[in-house]
Amino acid sequence: MKEITLLPGKKIYFASDFHLGAPNPSTSREREVRIIDWLNHIEKDAQAVFLVGDIFDFWFEYNQVVPKGFVRIQGKIAALADRGIEIYFFLGNHDMWMKKYFSEELGVVMVSDELEIKLGDQNFYIAHGDGLGPGDIGYKFIKRVFRNRFCQFLFSCIHPKIGLSLAQYFSKKSRIQTGTKDINYTKKEDEWLYQFCKEKNEVKPFDYFIFGHRHLPMDIAIENTRYLNLGEWINFSTYAEYDGKKIELKVWGKDSELPYQGIKE
Repeated sequence: MKEITLLPGKKIYFASDFHLGAPNPSTSREREVRIIDWLNHIEKDAQAVFLVGDIFDFWFEYNQVVPKGFVRIQGKIAALADRGIEIYFFLGNHDMWMKKYFSEELGVVMVSDELEIKLGDQNFYIAHGDGLGPGDIGYKFIKRVFRNRFCQFLFSCIHPKIGLSLAQYFSKKSRIQTGTKDINYTKKEDEWLYQFCKEKNEVKPFDYFIFGHRHLPMDIAIENTRYLNLGEWINFSTYAEYDGKKIELKVWGKDSELPYQGIKE
């Protein structure tokens, strides 16, 4: 298991589901500026930053072409990496077609699926969260198709002007574009990632499970472990902060951080 020894005075941060590009360029740009303000704020004590998937609402890398836009956040990520801050970039279901651009150009560590890692004295299981837990058979099949190298090759044969336009059209049909039903919460037993954590922890115990994808920030105890969902940055602007002893969900407000007062069990 990979391990990060936390240095004195340093912290580790987690965020996911920025969905940059959605729902339109102007709104996305405002969100991008807000995210960069947050990154500017945490760089003073960040030892590592985990970006846990769906940073972009769509991303596909051709051999010589990457999607237009998002230059500001790319520059900020590169600057953090140049300062020696470790950046872990997870593939989500919206940006699963990332290849080597971010690792080669920006200096980040790409994570295609889950990551089991020891941070300080505690063990973490970190993943975007798509396709985990019971149910959602249709998406699990689609994920296998989209992750298939041959299918990716076929899409790469489409001219970027056409391919990226098609992707942007279908992106507009996504849940982040069409509503806020993900903010609904009944009880933890109805949460499929909670069920995944409970079953996984029986086989191999962890101190923390960290996911995105669900779009609803939550902090739920599961026997001797905890499941944190990082939420998203369209409605919540939430992230997690770990100081080596405790982890806490927070909200990025206007130039300041606030404790998250939402779902905790």
